[in-house]
Amino acid sequence: MRTLRIGIAGAGLLGRLLAWHFSREGHAVHVFDPAPHPHPAHDGHGAAGFTAAGMLSPLAELETAEPALAALGWQSIAHWQAIVQRLGTPHFAQNGSLLVAHGTDLGAARRMLAHLDRPAELQAAGFPAHARAQALDATALAALEPDLHGSNGPLHAWLLPGEGHIDTVATLQALQANAKGVQWHWAQAVRDLSPGMVWPGQGAGPTPLRFDLVCDVRGVGARPTLPVRGVRGEVVWLHAPGVRLQRPVRLLHPRHRVYIVPRPGERMLVGASELETEDRAPMTLRSAVELMAAAHSILPGLAEARILRLDANLRPALPDHRPHVHTEPGLLRINGLYRHGWLLAPALVQQALRALALPGLPGLPDQPDTCPAPSAHTA
Repeated sequence: MRTLRIGIAGAGLLGRLLAWHFSREGHAVHVFDPAPHPHPAHDGHGAAGFTAAGMLSPLAELETAEPALAALGWQSIAHWQAIVQRLGTPHFAQNGSLLVAHGTDLGAARRMLAHLDRPAELQAAGFPAHARAQALDATALAALEPDLHGSNGPLHAWLLPGEGHIDTVATLQALQANAKGVQWHWAQAVRDLSPGMVWPGQGAGPTPLRFDLVCDVRGVGARPTLPVRGVRGEVVWLHAPGVRLQRPVRLLHPRHRVYIVPRPGERMLVGASELETEDRAPMTLRSAVELMAAAHSILPGLAEARILRLDANLRPALPDHRPHVHTEPGLLRINGLYRHGWLLAPALVQQALRALALPGLPGLPDQPDTCPAPSAHTA
């Protein structure tokens, strides 16, 4: 295959994943992004991928995603495993994940579990036969996670086998560092693009840069071309020496879906808030208290954890909450990953590469197209 000149608008998760892949294939890659540098800023204005907890939970996402879309997450898990092996440094684990509920919230938990208990429908969508929630008694839960228990009585718990989690910050940094030969144009927003052409920078300069392929992965920056909006998400970063947790945990609650995700260095992320606002301001006291109180109610050892950071950012969503994948000669667009960014990114990139007749990501052979056909969004 001939060497292509490729321009990528956006250096978030999708942009870095594409840049890393195309550089490995020997193409000449240029990436444009308004951020001043490749590092996380944690100010609400950088790549949303830095703020994400990195749960790879296709089963758990069935609560909000249709089965055919969530099933793509199983493909992404295999891709992530192969990608991080090649990157060498980011943390990736596939020990399953846990759903837990207090006794008083068992009704809410059962309503959520009903979304998972559809074996024929899920298998038809592409879920493997073993992808089923497994109820755990107190002894089994203690064997898996000794520090996980309710503050006011035993927890109800279910294991979701095969799910995983990934260190989002380390992976984004490693993708950028290992994209050899890529030219990164920081502090360079793309004001317009079209098949084979990119107009970077401010103002109305008449001369575009020409490429064989242009990739538009700007998230909320793709407006007005796509009707994308930002949905606010918030996470609390904790340093919790001595608190043991091997896998992500979701607390099923009538009002909250709080999650706790372990990270290397005795750190944990606590999050779940999903607010229909594009406010990028710091986290409110109410959000912080609710998140931390819910986490403490199932992991009492967090009482002495130190708060490292309160983080908030905007996740790109389209009106139907489904991802948008579009390819045509000279142009690739991926957007609208909403709350499923890390879960879906490799599978959607694989889908787009296949449509462009380009070599795919490592981890899986080409798969049949199982994602629902993306809608034609217009401004």
